Amino acid sequence: MSTNAKIATVFTVVLVLGLVAALAIAIASRTPPETPAENPETSLPATLRDDTHILDEGPTDIVLVEFLDFECEACGAFYPYVEELRTEFAGEVTFAFRYFPLPGHGNSVNAAVAVEAASRQGQLEPMYARLFESQAEWGEKGSESQAPLFRQFAQELGLDMAQFDADVADPAVLERVQSDFNDGLGLGVESTPTFFLNDRKVELTSFEDLKAAIEAELAR
Repeated sequence: MSTNAKIATVFTVVLVLGLVAALAIAIASRTPPETPAENPETSLPATLRDDTHILDEGPTDIVLVEFLDFECEACGAFYPYVEELRTEFAGEVTFAFRYFPLPGHGNSVNAAVAVEAASRQGQLEPMYARLFESQAEWGEKGSESQAPLFRQFAQELGLDMAQFDADVADPAVLERVQSDFNDGLGLGVESTPTFFLNDRKVELTSFEDLKAAIEAELAR
């Protein structure tokens, strides 16, 4: 398949997932979300909180935030491209991500919880990378829980498994994931990946649009 064909396929998937996610979110949101922190200038939730996970810290005036779902195929397709951008713009851009597990993905919450639990042991990025790089192995398995596989990944990363198990079971970890999801809803996120550059949603029609948006912001 040609590069253009692959890109077209990815964005078709994004569109379909967006429609499915919008319906699924409406069904899944049975209780009102907690009131999110707001940006006083826009009355919208802030795209960046004090507890947002930072992958690469650069200047505070150029911040790219990705709302993602580890089980989302489109997020998996964007993952290597985002990694390239992190290398290309190292020291110039702050790269961050927030959880947005889509209700239609049976293991999206389990995956986010595993990453959050790993973050409590300083191993956020290794688990983040491991889940995306192994997505074809565990993703789109319906309702069959992949939590045992994520626990295996934690073992392979050398985590303290007693602590990992306790953190996975800790309601505060799930609440941390849910808080990101709630903010995403407040910002109008309906599909993943959704990127915000300096609090402005990046409209994407190709992979290159993300790089172009960063370059335009750097040129301001």
